[in-house]
Amino acid sequence: MPALLRSLAVATALTCAAWGSASAANFKLMSPTIKPGSMLTDAQVFNGFGCTGKNVSPALKWSGAPAGTKSFALTVYDPDAPTGSGWWHWVVYNIPASATELAEGAGTADGKGLPAGSAQGNTDFGAPGFGGACPPVGDKPHRYIFTVYALKADKLDIPAGGTAALVGFMINANKLGSATFTAKYGRTK
Repeated sequence: MPALLRSLAVATALTCAAWGSASAANFKLMSPTIKPGSMLTDAQVFNGFGCTGKNVSPALKWSGAPAGTKSFALTVYDPDAPTGSGWWHWVVYNIPASATELAEGAGTADGKGLPAGSAQGNTDFGAPGFGGACPPVGDKPHRYIFTVYALKADKLDIPAGGTAALVGFMINANKLGSATFTAKYGRTK
């Protein structure tokens, strides 16, 4: 009998995992501003560190969140930054479950364009808010990974000034699913 119960438990776990994967497969992130695989425009480039962009966060929309989603988080990450740990360009959390988009320009430091209740963690620029692309001159184009996370928690308890690493830890501890796309940017001068 124990072997039968063990087999039943494994079958149940596999069925639940398959169902979770199928529902997560419907979770999509897109942008009317940026097409996946495309180059970022001057609008999404940082204004500082030798770059002279407009530093405007792109419009982002998502759909098909997994059942049980209680909130969302969003990150923008450059794994190619020459730091040994990449570069966090934007970290937003406690986005209400009713939200399905962030408007272009929502990533200002004061967060006024974000859905009510949303919060931003500090980026690797040292402050909250969207920090655009600004890779070193001559590097191959860097990848900028935009990811929205569906979370099982209504709210992540992050202290003011929380780092991207802390927010990332809390996101991963509460993640139901994620949707992502990547864009690129490089500069020659």
